[in-house]
Amino acid sequence: MNTSNDLFSSEENVKQIPRKNNGKNTAIGIMAACLVGFGGYVAYDKSETTQTIQQKDIQIVKVTDDKINIQKSFDVSLARLDSTATVNINLNKELTAKKADISKVKKEIRSILNKKNATAAELAKAKELIASLNDKISSYEQDIAKLTLENGILTAEKTVLTQEKEKVTQDLAATTTVKDSLVKEVDVASTLNAFNIVVTPLNVKSNGKEKVSTTAKRVDKFLVNFDVSNRIAEPGSTDVYVVVIGPDGKSLSNGTGMFTTRDEGDKNYTAKLPVEIETAKKKNVEFAFVPGTAFQQGTYKIMIYQNGFLIGEGVQELKKGGLFS
Repeated sequence: MNTSNDLFSSEENVKQIPRKNNGKNTAIGIMAACLVGFGGYVAYDKSETTQTIQQKDIQIVKVTDDKINIQKSFDVSLARLDSTATVNINLNKELTAKKADISKVKKEIRSILNKKNATAAELAKAKELIASLNDKISSYEQDIAKLTLENGILTAEKTVLTQEKEKVTQDLAATTTVKDSLVKEVDVASTLNAFNIVVTPLNVKSNGKEKVSTTAKRVDKFLVNFDVSNRIAEPGSTDVYVVVIGPDGKSLSNGTGMFTTRDEGDKNYTAKLPVEIETAKKKNVEFAFVPGTAFQQGTYKIMIYQNGFLIGEGVQELKKGGLFS
């Protein structure tokens, strides 16, 4: 009995051993599968991470390239704008406003490009701003070209006008010279002529009667009579000056005043006679001269002036009287 039981127990023990090994193998298999799965996950995750990093690197490179290209495009725009600065024109109000608008856009673009970590959206905006800037620069350039052309036309017209003005000035100067010459000629030509000059020495009696006398000590006054006329003289009043020169060669002016002659300078006059002139008509002039002192023996000269010229001259000789004259 015991032997049989022992044998039976031994068989059970033998049967139970493989069961324990199968469980262990299963556990090992599960663990191995887990390890394989984990390894696969790690490999997959690493692959995903590497791909993400590569994509980010590509994005970074793209953004960097875009920024460089945008900067180059901006530099070209600035170069165009700088070229307009050499044009020396006076900007009108409209161009001044456009220039201010361009400066505003430039400032906004530069603000984006100066960012170290500018986003793709910001760079896209910078592209749009540069396109807008180029449009504004094109319009600005066209306006400047138009103004430059207009200024060139104005400059040419100004040159022509200046030349014409100079010619007119020269012609006017020549005309003025001719006119002055003609005026002078007319002025000289309109000077009166004095003729029929008669000097009558008179002795005035106590009763007022007058008698002609050529004896110096009996002469009390000279009666000077002459005619004046001119065929082109304008009607109107003019002054005729009479200068009486005594035998001693001195003017008998009695402090009456001075007048200006064309050839002899200033002279003292004996009498100033206003005369009403009528064109081409003879006008008679008469005046009496009484010296401040007694008449002297010798030759008296009567000189008549008008318009600064000597227009006539007469003489009168007074003799020394005899014992009973």
